[in-house]
Amino acid sequence: MSGNIEHTLVLGGTGKTGGRIVERLRARGVSVRVGSRSAQPPFDWDNPATWAPALLDVEAVYITFQPDLAVPGAPATVRAFGEMAATAGVRRVVLLSGRGEDEAQAAERLLAEVHPGLTVIRSSFFAQNFDEGHFAEEIKAGQLVLPVGEVVEPFVDIDDIADLAVAALTEDGHAGQIYEVTGPRLLTFAEAVAEIAAAAGRPIEFVRVEPEDYAAAARSQGLPDELVDFLIYLFTTVLDGRNAHVTDGIDRGLGRKPGDFADYVRKTAATGIWNA
Repeated sequence: MSGNIEHTLVLGGTGKTGGRIVERLRARGVSVRVGSRSAQPPFDWDNPATWAPALLDVEAVYITFQPDLAVPGAPATVRAFGEMAATAGVRRVVLLSGRGEDEAQAAERLLAEVHPGLTVIRSSFFAQNFDEGHFAEEIKAGQLVLPVGEVVEPFVDIDDIADLAVAALTEDGHAGQIYEVTGPRLLTFAEAVAEIAAAAGRPIEFVRVEPEDYAAAARSQGLPDELVDFLIYLFTTVLDGRNAHVTDGIDRGLGRKPGDFADYVRKTAATGIWNA
């Protein structure tokens, strides 16, 4: 039975961006429903029967698709969910998308067709991938190995993404906007690792390898083929230089400058996570 309480549904609410958004919304007194397989009601992208119960009495939805919008079939799945959300009366939808990903941009277009209240946050590479993903273990061990060369990337702080998503979920004026978000500065991965090493006060090496060697090593460590294929796509296609420029998405959406990678590094190093 409907309780007629308007909720904000955060899909991936235990993940990098979703967890921060949930925390911020609750601090504002917003009624939050976390969308995950383990939540009640559960939400599973692979089981459309779980979508309608999760959308009951929901007025706003944050969408992050797992494992990524670039995987085959993701755009059509996101469109189907958006159509259901519109039918359920959801007023605001915020989609986390990726820069330079053809499939992600296709998902944006398909979702906009069925939900006019869509706001897109089109993100660059997360700064927090260096401490909240498998990069962290390699950095602690003193060496980060990746199949990426001298390409520069404007690493974005996830805290900025979370702030922007919360604004779009709770305030008017964001519907129909595409916010392409980046940090304020371009760095190579080697330069990023050098800044981390300096802040951590210990030597950390960046090593470039060929994509095929990286894929073989990843598979030998037990990573599933789908994830390995996505990582190779990310490092060889998305990070081919097409995104080597900064944008004003955070400025436009929040009225302030985005956080610098150096600020992220300083705060994160202080936690000791990069020290073995």
